[in-house]
Amino acid sequence: MTVRTRIAPSPTGIAHIGTAYMALFNYAFARQNDGEFLVRIEDTDRARFVEGAEQVIYDSLDWLEIPYTKTFRQSEHLEDYSAAVQTLIQKGHAYYCFCTPERLETMRKEQQARKEIPRYDRLCTHLPKEEVQKRLDSGERHVIRMKMPDNEMISWDDLVRGTISINTKELDDQVLMKSDGFPTYHLAVVVDDNRMQISHVIRGEEWISSTPKHILLYRYFGWQLPVFAHMPLLRNVDKTKMSKRKNDVSIPSYKEKGYLPQALRNYLCLMGWSHPDEKDIFALQEFIKVFSFSRMQTTGPIFDVKKLDWMNGKYIREVLKTDEVETALFPFLPDDFPQDLLPKILPLVRERLVTLHDIGPLTEFFYHDIHPTVEELMGKKSSMSEAKKYLEAALSTLEKSFEETEMLAMVDSKGWNRGAFFTTLRVAVTGRTVSPPLFDTIRVLGKQLTLSRVKAAITLC
Repeated sequence: MTVRTRIAPSPTGIAHIGTAYMALFNYAFARQNDGEFLVRIEDTDRARFVEGAEQVIYDSLDWLEIPYTKTFRQSEHLEDYSAAVQTLIQKGHAYYCFCTPERLETMRKEQQARKEIPRYDRLCTHLPKEEVQKRLDSGERHVIRMKMPDNEMISWDDLVRGTISINTKELDDQVLMKSDGFPTYHLAVVVDDNRMQISHVIRGEEWISSTPKHILLYRYFGWQLPVFAHMPLLRNVDKTKMSKRKNDVSIPSYKEKGYLPQALRNYLCLMGWSHPDEKDIFALQEFIKVFSFSRMQTTGPIFDVKKLDWMNGKYIREVLKTDEVETALFPFLPDDFPQDLLPKILPLVRERLVTLHDIGPLTEFFYHDIHPTVEELMGKKSSMSEAKKYLEAALSTLEKSFEETEMLAMVDSKGWNRGAFFTTLRVAVTGRTVSPPLFDTIRVLGKQLTLSRVKAAITLC
C-alpha cells in the first residue's frame, strides 16, 4: 500500500497554527513511509470564504518548509458530490429533507426542554416518493440527509487512541448536501479522500464523533477504508482549546514577529509527541526518522509561547550558523540600519535575541542619538556630583585606552563602587542600563562617538 496523507484546510480566514501542526505530522508519517503528503482546499463554505486565504495557507507551509503536493479545490468537483449523494439516495442511505430552519429550531428547543439530545426527528423520511418528486420539481428548498442506522456499534482501530466504538443511536441524520448545492464536510471528505487514494487520515480529535458517519459512507460506497489517527488538539496555557481569542494562532503572525521557521516547526513536533531520546532540539529529518504514533499522548498539548521563545532563542544562539542568523535578520533590520554594522554587533547581541524582531530595539543606540537623563546617569547608588566625577575620570581614561583592565584599575585606585561607576558609564555611552558587554560596545562605537557621548553626559550633571 502506498502511504498518502493530506490536510484539507478551509480558506475561511487566517492560516491557523493548528493547520501547520497537523501538516507537520501528516508530512512526517508520509515521508517516513516513502509516501506522499497532499494538500487540498475545502472551499465549500461559501459564506465564510475569504479571498486570498488559500494562498496564505500555501505561503505558510512554504515558510515552514513543509513540502507538499497541491491537489484541488472542492468547488471544482461539485458534480462528483452530487453523483455520490444520488447513489446514496438510490441505495436508501440518504433522503431529501424539506424542513425549514424555523421548524428545525423549534424542534431542537422542544428536545432540549425535554432534556433530550437534539437531533433531527426524521419527519421527511416518511414522505411518499411522489410527494418528494413533486416538491423537488417545484424547486422547494431542501437538503439531503444521511440515514443513520438505528442502533449499530461502529468501531475502528485508531493509531493514536486504540479501539474506539460509538453507537449510531448517539448520532444525528447528518446533512450531506446543503440547500445551496454544496456538500457538507462529511460527504466531501469521504469522496475526496477516496478520489485522492488517501491511506491514512491523520486529523484532530474533534472529528472522532464524526468518524462513524465517514466509516458508514465508505461502506455504502463500497470503498476501501483508510486508517484513522486522531491527534490531540493544541491547548492554551489554561488548557482551553487554542483559539484567536486567547492566543496568537496565525502562522504569518509568528513569521512577522521574528520566529524562525525551524524553531516553530521543531516546537510543533513536541506538541503531543516526545523524542525517544528526550531531545528538545532536533532537525526535521531526525523527526521523520524517529516519529511513531506510539509516542503520541492523547491529552491536549499546551502551546506555551514562553517555551517557544526559549526554543527560538536557542536556535538563534546555538543551532544556526552566524551567516544563517545574519540572513534571517536582514528582513527585520530597520530601514536606516547601517549595512556594514551587523557583522560587528551580532556577536554582542546574539545571546540576547529571543526573536529576530529584537534586533532593532537591542541595537538602535549604535546608530541613533541617545538622550540619557540625569536620573538614569545617577542610577540608584550615586548622587549627581558622584556621577559627574565618574564620567570625568572615565573620559580621561578612555582618551588614553579602551582596555577594560585600565578602567577597572582606575576605579579601584579611587575606591569607588564598581557597580555604581559602570552603571553611570553604561548609560552615558548607550543610553540604557542594560546593554551588550560595555567595552565590546565601545570598540564598535569607536573613539570619537564614545568620547562625545561621555562629554555630553558630563554637561548634564
